Amino acid sequence: AALKDGLRSQVSAALKEGRVTPTELCQRCLALIRSTKFLNAYITVAEETALKQAEESEERYKRGQPLGILDGIPIAVKDNFNTAGIETTCASNMLKGYISPYNATVVQKLLDHGAVLLGKTNLDEFAMGSGSTDGVFGPVRNPWSYSKQYKEKSVPKPCSEDEESDWVITGGSSGGSAAAVSSFTCFAALGSDTGGSTRNPAAHCGVVGLKPTYGLISRHGLIPLVNSMDVPGILTRCVDDAAVLLGSLAGHDPKDSTTIQDDFKPFELPNLTDISKLSIGIPKEYHAPGLSSEILALWSKAADLFKMAGAKVVEVSLPHTRYSIVCYHVLCTAEVASNMARFDGLEYGHRSDMKDSTESMYAATRREGFNDVVRGRILSGNYFLLKQNYEKYFVKAQKVRRLIANDFVKVFRSGVDILLTPTTLSDAAPYTEFIQEDNRTRSAQDDILTQAANMAGLPAINVPTALSERGLPVGLQFIGRSFQEKQLLTVAKWFEKQVQFPVIQLEEVKRHDNGVFQHQKSASFS
Repeated sequence: AALKDGLRSQVSAALKEGRVTPTELCQRCLALIRSTKFLNAYITVAEETALKQAEESEERYKRGQPLGILDGIPIAVKDNFNTAGIETTCASNMLKGYISPYNATVVQKLLDHGAVLLGKTNLDEFAMGSGSTDGVFGPVRNPWSYSKQYKEKSVPKPCSEDEESDWVITGGSSGGSAAAVSSFTCFAALGSDTGGSTRNPAAHCGVVGLKPTYGLISRHGLIPLVNSMDVPGILTRCVDDAAVLLGSLAGHDPKDSTTIQDDFKPFELPNLTDISKLSIGIPKEYHAPGLSSEILALWSKAADLFKMAGAKVVEVSLPHTRYSIVCYHVLCTAEVASNMARFDGLEYGHRSDMKDSTESMYAATRREGFNDVVRGRILSGNYFLLKQNYEKYFVKAQKVRRLIANDFVKVFRSGVDILLTPTTLSDAAPYTEFIQEDNRTRSAQDDILTQAANMAGLPAINVPTALSERGLPVGLQFIGRSFQEKQLLTVAKWFEKQVQFPVIQLEEVKRHDNGVFQHQKSASFS
């Protein structure tokens, strides 16, 4: 019972009062990881390390000297963040067996606050994808595929059809982290967000996914995809918990020159009661081709909810949004081509046995180490960066990116406080249906509603809102002004309270957890 509500009010209090110990909490989460192994959410489970960290946390609680709210709280980290002593693979053959000599800044900050690192979560190879289906360790399964809510709405399949393939995707590329949080195997997880890779799986898995302002959280130790857009993302089961994680992670890092210089002051979210002074913008361009009627209706209903509560709701225009995906494709692949050059088989990672020449060894290493998706993006990026194409593609894309960012500036200067949009075009697709299209086509479709926020460097959050007609989660996205995370999260918390998103009823977890995580609200720690 002590674990059933928030980190700050419940779990942290339970740990302080000794009603549960960090070791017991860690053991329960490890047991849940084992019982939900079929989800393939984790690549590496650091059981020994986690139990040792839990024991150290327990000693601090016994001395009455916990390091803060996160002390003893089990967390997971996407496997593209470096972790000292624990393998970091990026779900690629290129980095299989690679163990970093240092922790990413965000990982180190969590450990400094006493968090217990359970393991590394699955993803698309090098975070290139929107389904968490293209990693070398296999696809991640959405926990909601096995939920009572989904099974009650599913049409029974003929006996001849393979039941093993009757599951839906998590979204991506941080699908492992989203599935880990959704299935109660950890209280929070780190993802990365370059074009929506935290918010997209958060929407499909029914959890909160926060992409902070670019520069607010250090990227040091996050293996880069697109340096100018990558942001560490936060996945939790409620908005308050996202604020707790943000308070622990944000701030200047001398190892990352793109981080803010000012100190970040952690904040506790107020309970908003009066929203009459709030102006909510509804961007008309986000009524995109392919947007399901179900999500459109939910988006309209949410806008009405704000209007009825006294907020000003206005339609706004972000005219260059339609160029965002094409622009992103050029900039993303160009930076990928540059970033992937470091994987040459000489310094770390996979090295081919080819010994004919240095050049042949390079080529064989990259052919063996990267999948088709990664090699395709490298090829495209190098094409855009050719001398004869640089001005025509790369420079022009940078100019369009500026226009996209300026659209947001103009809207926020007009008096709008927060933008309300869908996060995804539809609920989660069945795996067998999702893999019918190639990675690039899927990513272009799935990133269309999330990508512009990365172009502009703005903070954005997915809030789980309702279940679809198929019994699967649907989320809505809030986009805020730069470095105004407190306002963004406060509004998101108000909305979260209004919609009362239901908890997943996962039979496998229920049988195993003896009621610890069965409750009326999302299991969380704040």
